Amino acid sequence: MRYAVALSGHPDAATAVGEVVGQVMDRLGSSPDVAMLFISPSHLERAADIAGTVLKTLAPGHLLGCSAGAVLAQRQEVEQAPGLVLWVGRTGPARVARLEGGRLPVDLAAGSSVLLVADPSGFDADVLFDSIPPDVTVVGGLASAAGRSGGNRLLLDDDVFSDGAVAMVLPPGLGARPVVSQGCRPVGDPFVVTGMDGDLVLTLGGQPALRRIREVLAALPEADGKRPGIGLQVGIVINENRSTFGTGDFLVRGVLGADRDSGAVAIDARVEVGTTLQFQVRDAASASRDLASTLRHHRAQSALVFTCNGRGSHLFGHAGHDAGHFVDRLGTTDVAGMHSAGEIGPVGGRHHLHAFTASALLLGTDGPGDDPNAPAMVAEEG
Repeated sequence: MRYAVALSGHPDAATAVGEVVGQVMDRLGSSPDVAMLFISPSHLERAADIAGTVLKTLAPGHLLGCSAGAVLAQRQEVEQAPGLVLWVGRTGPARVARLEGGRLPVDLAAGSSVLLVADPSGFDADVLFDSIPPDVTVVGGLASAAGRSGGNRLLLDDDVFSDGAVAMVLPPGLGARPVVSQGCRPVGDPFVVTGMDGDLVLTLGGQPALRRIREVLAALPEADGKRPGIGLQVGIVINENRSTFGTGDFLVRGVLGADRDSGAVAIDARVEVGTTLQFQVRDAASASRDLASTLRHHRAQSALVFTCNGRGSHLFGHAGHDAGHFVDRLGTTDVAGMHSAGEIGPVGGRHHLHAFTASALLLGTDGPGDDPNAPAMVAEEG
């Protein structure tokens, strides 16, 4: 056994940390190489005390953690209630870092996997991604316990921060594998971008982009058109050399709005003329199918999961959907994580900051393996 996960729902922070430390010590003993804490809003003001107790009683080599609007462990996702999750592992030597200027350290070993948590305020994802070597994988999320600047807590060994980003670097050789489930399915036909202005798509296939959206929506099956919570997104094709595109062939981004007079559509990305786009539908059924398909090739000893705070009961109507899928598909209960204000993970061989995804780092996989140059496993249709 290399990993252990514990959850406490006790409202008293001192009792909760005692419970989770006791549970992991029963399974894995003391002095693990790494530990990670996920702390619900009700325990936020006691974050430093919680971290101090873990360091003193469990004595991990390094500790990383943050506050989150909801936490998850095993099959449970604790929303709007006290929750404290502790994940520990015997990974071999690890290191931690406070990211200076948002950049990773320059001397990371090839094949390393980085777990990263950050405060959303002032976080510059582009700076981070520019600092990631091609043979290093980064998975993580943005703290979500508070919407205001300075309201979250980031834990790094015995330090507590309310801004910036902190990271834990895991060594190569752990069978690490990133997965990102974007939770969408393509609808309508793909279109080539024929006119752009900044983040405004002017024309698709020579026609106003808004007209293309209306055509796609009008062609949706009646059941789709009446489904509550349906959300229209846009997918940017990852590999233009493919002749057909299905679920998993896109980087999904939001449709932000449209100008009825000009027919331009604003999207949450900047793309070049000549790029292929296809509109996407996100709803509970599509998200559930996509996650199941993304995980179907994998078994793992453990997983650290960063799922969007817009998923959970908001999307699926009940708590525990994503956590349950990871447990069932991977064949392990050592699943831990949080609901995030943004998720970090690679798609198409490049790292991105996502929304509405379930991004995870699998450890001890018997799937495709510990290849940092491979893209994250993506889903197929069906």
